[in-house]
Amino acid sequence: MTRNSKPNILFFTCHDLGRHLGCYGRRTVQSPALDAFAAEGVRFENFFCTAPQCSPSRASLHTGRYPHAAGVLGLAHEPFGWRLPVTERHLAQILSDHGYATILVGMQHLIAHGQAEELGYQRVLPVEAAPTEAEAAAALLTELAQGDKPFYLEVGFEEPHRPYDFGGATPDESLGVEVPPYLPDVPEARQDFAAFQGAIRQMDAAVGRVLAGLRDARLDENTWVIFTNDHGAAMSRAKGTLYDPGIEVTLLMRWPAALIDGGRVTTELLSNVDMVPTILDGLGLPLPGSLQGRSFWSLLTGGNYEPRGEVFAEKTFHTAYEPMRAIRTPTHKLIVNFEIGPAYDVPGDVMQSPVYPLLVPELTRVRPHVELYDLAADPWEQTNLAGSAPVADLERDLLKRLRQWMADTDDPLLAGPIASPFRRSAMERLES
Repeated sequence: MTRNSKPNILFFTCHDLGRHLGCYGRRTVQSPALDAFAAEGVRFENFFCTAPQCSPSRASLHTGRYPHAAGVLGLAHEPFGWRLPVTERHLAQILSDHGYATILVGMQHLIAHGQAEELGYQRVLPVEAAPTEAEAAAALLTELAQGDKPFYLEVGFEEPHRPYDFGGATPDESLGVEVPPYLPDVPEARQDFAAFQGAIRQMDAAVGRVLAGLRDARLDENTWVIFTNDHGAAMSRAKGTLYDPGIEVTLLMRWPAALIDGGRVTTELLSNVDMVPTILDGLGLPLPGSLQGRSFWSLLTGGNYEPRGEVFAEKTFHTAYEPMRAIRTPTHKLIVNFEIGPAYDVPGDVMQSPVYPLLVPELTRVRPHVELYDLAADPWEQTNLAGSAPVADLERDLLKRLRQWMADTDDPLLAGPIASPFRRSAMERLES
């Protein structure tokens, strides 16, 4: 252990995973390291992100605020131009202020490459393929074990983002291939998922290498290890949509010294906007009044936890302006679409999928104003019940709750269309 008795944090993130791990019932995915980690720690079965795209979701994950409140309504790279404003407090900044050594290895995607120190990381190592990042992180753990400060080490893997052969990953169908029911089970889909599974396997092995480094450094007892990801898989009707395949994410934790262990499974509805409040609560640090998430620390420790009645999700910009907001309860999902467009967005990377051309007739349907799904009877959200008499009262209630959340969090969409940084840049050129 470090000479400081405060707990350390090892925080893993990855891209585009959804819940595609063996421990979440994906029988054909090889993820032995994360499956073993789940068996030793706590697995969260109903953890959702606030947005089905990278930067907005990560804004919530690392600030405890919704994307529209944190000022990240689209992607944080050119030509999109969003970034976490300097007025927002990133978890690394908060922990740095409380005496933590803060280090990032790899991906962050809240600010331009080369500027991650502005988020509060005192040391930054570049994005590499997962095996390379894992070796760097393991070496850092050996070094940090000799230090006199607690640490926050974040390891951000690019995998399993497309292209799936990043860093030499190869398709994996050693356990077969299982295509989720929201896509057609055709050879093109099986080919695509085999490549996806290969990228997951490479990422999983990297997690295993870092966890072995944690054990070798004798830091595992008092280190709070967290593994999560940004949003759903980069597949049509998943990433970029507010359907469950777009907003369902993994969350695994282990911290033996705090009894966060034992292979427990929690089924409570949780959101990634709750992560920062939970971490600060667990560390005994003050919670800033600007936080919009709720701590679930008491859920981890057997205290008096009041379950969430709903989680909220949003999308404003991805490759285009597509404002939509959603409320998800344990039994139903309601989505409001604020602009006309195709039935659902297909981000540029998802267009690389060989399945994409097969879905064009479905994609080009016009989306409705309101979508309402019974998640118990229709878990893949295929039958829109909005406007039907049997659910009229439920629809009114969910619309009211959604609008109240938008008002409570000062959602700028209530005031009208939202301009992007791209538009502002274009106006500057026009005026010049």
